[in-house]
Amino acid sequence: MDSQGKPYTNQPPTSHYTRLVGSEEQRIYDHLLQVIQSENPDKILDRVRALLIEGSSYDDREVLLSLDRLVLSDSAFQDFQFILNRCVHILTNRWQGRPHSQSAVPQLISLLESTPIKPIDFSRSKANRRLRDLTQQFRDTDQFQSLRRLSCVLEQNSTVLENQQPLRTLIRRYPYLYPHCLVSDGSTPEDQKSIRSLQEKMQHDYEVDLSKFVTYQVRRSSVTHQRSDRALYPVANPTLLPDSDLNEALKQFTGKISNGCTHRDLAERFMIHSQYQQQTFKGFKGDLYEYLIDSVEPEYGRCQFNNQLHQTLREILPDNDGSEFNEFLLLRTCSQLLNFLIVQSQTQPKHFIFVDLLSNLGPIPTTSLLLKLVLICRKVKPYLEKRLSILFNHYECHTQGSVQWLVMAMEHLNIALSTNFGKMNLALVNSLV
Repeated sequence: MDSQGKPYTNQPPTSHYTRLVGSEEQRIYDHLLQVIQSENPDKILDRVRALLIEGSSYDDREVLLSLDRLVLSDSAFQDFQFILNRCVHILTNRWQGRPHSQSAVPQLISLLESTPIKPIDFSRSKANRRLRDLTQQFRDTDQFQSLRRLSCVLEQNSTVLENQQPLRTLIRRYPYLYPHCLVSDGSTPEDQKSIRSLQEKMQHDYEVDLSKFVTYQVRRSSVTHQRSDRALYPVANPTLLPDSDLNEALKQFTGKISNGCTHRDLAERFMIHSQYQQQTFKGFKGDLYEYLIDSVEPEYGRCQFNNQLHQTLREILPDNDGSEFNEFLLLRTCSQLLNFLIVQSQTQPKHFIFVDLLSNLGPIPTTSLLLKLVLICRKVKPYLEKRLSILFNHYECHTQGSVQWLVMAMEHLNIALSTNFGKMNLALVNSLV
């Protein structure tokens, strides 16, 4: 549910820019679809440089003439970014799903950032100059920023915390950001499907790596207690947290935290109570306040936070306070609270509350607060992920070292979502915690 109360899905918003694909444009798409079936990535990268970067010569004259007509059209400065984006995705959608050609994606994105090295073709100087201007313009679009993030996902060495590297290079670690950071305005259903497949694979790999590490930790503990001489092969910690911090996060997000109950247990009890009582919306908001502040350190809450949370709840659909509590009101309330706790919107990226929570409570209690919300309203999980993607995009050019608070928040959320919404064997996790 968005801030206007509209249903929220895991799909990115449909582009408001709807265009009909003309014959010249389709000829270029068909050409790329044909060559990608028969030529290796290196050959296709040479074609991209010749056709879309240099634009001065090409072995298929009809395709080159179609490109000239497109770049010289009256709508070129409005349309060509979408055309170029489609050309790139025709290639990336096929390469990223093939292990032997994935490395071609970062090479392609790097190629698009390069400058032409050949002189202008004077026989076609106007079209050639216009193409170079349009390609330069494309580098400043949201579509190209999404492609740069995709490049970081597919680069194998972009997973380590390096203080001087841009935050963008860590996106590979956070599959829950992919639908919001790798899909741009004008993306086709095929593009979105390709990103979903990549997300599912990377999420599966992360959960497998986390499970292997937990298994190793359990076995190492068992060997230590039994003083066995059996050798264990070390398994790398798949997070950016120290082992002790990861174990503490697992304990908090999956273990028993209050009166023998896990987060899941507490969420289930809260919703059963709310539905059984057949209470008014105002009564529900009062109970929700108590449910949430139970995770907040009392001293911190008394300073300001509890009053801010209480006021935010009061201001959510006050005209419905006397209405019977229902699922729509639950969705709307949880989405508004995520705005309050994390960030309002892309156009209003204020996030003081989130930074303050992380600074004063730490990433584990802050993540627990968010987890409590999505466990009582699972349909709002994509909305939570969208809030984090707004912050990621906002800070993606900052160095990792300057935004470690955000890195730690994303790491802990990765663990919380994977253990509570993924396919991990929690019985094994619980034997560790």
